Amino acid sequence: PALASTLSQIPLIGSVFADSNSVGLKQAQKHGLTSQVGETQTVNGISVTLDEILYDQSGIRISYIIKSDKKLEEYYCGSGMDYTIDGKEPDGSSGSYQEKVQSATTRTAIQEINIIGDMPDSFELGLILHGKKGETWYFSNPIKKIKDIKKVPIHHSQNVDGIGLNVKDLSVSKTGTSISYKSSEKGEDFELSRAGDIEFRVVDQDGKEITGYSGGAEGEKVKDKLVFKSNKEFDPLNSHVTELTITPYLELPTDGGGVEYDENGDSKDIGFKGGSLKPVKFKSFKVKIPK
Repeated sequence: PALASTLSQIPLIGSVFADSNSVGLKQAQKHGLTSQVGETQTVNGISVTLDEILYDQSGIRISYIIKSDKKLEEYYCGSGMDYTIDGKEPDGSSGSYQEKVQSATTRTAIQEINIIGDMPDSFELGLILHGKKGETWYFSNPIKKIKDIKKVPIHHSQNVDGIGLNVKDLSVSKTGTSISYKSSEKGEDFELSRAGDIEFRVVDQDGKEITGYSGGAEGEKVKDKLVFKSNKEFDPLNSHVTELTITPYLELPTDGGGVEYDENGDSKDIGFKGGSLKPVKFKSFKVKIPK
């Protein structure tokens, strides 16, 4: 009876992926393509459970559950886990973190990691999570990329108003679709470069739009140019899709700025520079989807 009473107080949480709004994550869970971990570590009365991991053509998705003996602040663990690939920090990456309140003492979270550059098909993923009061939770798990990923070469290039765009390929699997590309523009100020603001609209042969998810890009200065690389993510394609029309466009920032600190620790506000950026119109192109 004591055990039953304790269990009745714990919110019932199924698969965090299956409960998400992502079609790709639901598909991954449904088809058994995720690595189910279920490991729990407890520090200072706060338990973190590493629930599932998905490694596909778009990157790595991680789900976890945070439970506390006491009331838990939102984003008590910041914006997610730090990570290593075979014990080393990746050279470049981007990602996102979403947290969902289940109760006053329970949170579920999904973190997305996009590594820029070549990745091995399998490796040891190290994960470190920090709490506001100095807690640290550490996990280490071997992961493998899912199989049956179709890679469709595109090699489409265009240059519009000084912005160079090269779309490398399209990857398709049961868990999602991704577009890999590189873009560039002359300049030295990343905030004033439009080449890092490229997104894509994708529709099938019947005119139905494939839902996309805006993501970041890794940028670096190469001689007199700013060069960006990224993989843009979209929902999985239905089996009837035979062709896609892809339209690049700019998602220009509407606000920004920040704070800059000098060697003495004094701060200076940096104003938003992006308001002067002008849109451009890219050409659409078609890609046939092999069966």
